[in-house]
Amino acid sequence: MEEFLQVGVIASTHGLKGEVKVFPTTDDVRRFEELEYVLLETDKKGKMRLEIAGVKYFKQFAILKFKGIDTIDEIQPYKGRSLWVPREMGQELSENEYYIADLIGMEVYLEEGSLLGILKDVLETGANDVYSVMTADGKEVLIPAIRQCIQQVDVQEKKMQVHLLDGLV
Repeated sequence: MEEFLQVGVIASTHGLKGEVKVFPTTDDVRRFEELEYVLLETDKKGKMRLEIAGVKYFKQFAILKFKGIDTIDEIQPYKGRSLWVPREMGQELSENEYYIADLIGMEVYLEEGSLLGILKDVLETGANDVYSVMTADGKEVLIPAIRQCIQQVDVQEKKMQVHLLDGLV
């Protein structure tokens, strides 16, 4: 399982006082109100802790102000960078809910036990998510994340069992 969970991406700066527009990668944009800090992905593949000083909202974005960052020049280099939280700060999930980070890379098996492929992406379509599975021969299979198709998910073992509806392969 992933140690950190992505909660957003800095889309752009906002004003001149170091605020940023953050595109949320969490289900609830209001999530930022509950966080004391986030971890900013830096050039050196490390993460820098940023204390959240304020949160506002504009359209689909969260506008964040960080303690100690007071000018546009201080935050500008981090445009496009991801914001993370440690797993233990992640939101509690309901039954049959999973973090996308935990699904990516899973081995996907058909119900009779043969390996279909590796889950490469989760497409969020609105009605339901769709899992993009890459087969060994390089073909993409799209599987709707619905009960009729997803039979079992084992996050610890990184394995999923699916039933393919007619016409999916």
